[in-house]
Amino acid sequence: MTSITTIPLTHNDGTPGTLGDYAGQVLLVVNVASKCGLTPQYEALEALYREKAEQGFTILAFPANNFKGQEPGTDEEIASFCSLTYDVTFPLFSKISVKGDDAHPLYRELVQIQPAATGEGPMRERLAGFGVDTGAPEEVLWNFEKFLVGRDGKVIARFSPDVAPTDERLVAAIEEALAA
Repeated sequence: MTSITTIPLTHNDGTPGTLGDYAGQVLLVVNVASKCGLTPQYEALEALYREKAEQGFTILAFPANNFKGQEPGTDEEIASFCSLTYDVTFPLFSKISVKGDDAHPLYRELVQIQPAATGEGPMRERLAGFGVDTGAPEEVLWNFEKFLVGRDGKVIARFSPDVAPTDERLVAAIEEALAA
C-alpha cells in the first residue's frame, strides 16, 4: 500500500505538492463542487478551518466533477468562485476524479484504507430514490465526503457528504486528532 503522504498532487495554481507538505498537521480531505446542494458547506468548512488552523488543522479541497456535472469550471473559475462566494482560504487543489476508472491515486488509496463512512445511509437512500447510481459502498458517494487524516499521515475516519462540518461526530474526531 502506498503512503498517502507521497502521492503527487497539483495545487489549484498548478504547483506540485503532496500531503507530506502538511506533515504534523491534522487534515480534512474533502471533494468539493460549486453547483451542488451541499456547496454551502464551504462556509462552515472555512469557519472550522479558521477556528482550528492555529492548532495544526488544515482542510484540503479537491474539486471533482464526478457527480451530475456539479463542478464544471476550470481551476481558475473554481478558485474565483471559492474566494468570492465563500472567502475560502484553505488550500484548493486542481480538479480531479474521485471515483471510477480515472479516480486520482489519492482517492483510490483513501477509499481502500477507509471503505466505510460515518453517517452513511440517509443520503445514499435519497440519491437512489432520485435514480442516481450511487456505486459500490466503498466508493465516494457524492460531493463533500470527508476524510480525516492524523498528524502521522494515517487516515483516521471518513464522513458521509451530508455530515456537516459542524456535526458533533466530525468536530469530536478532529478535536481528538488535534489532541493526539
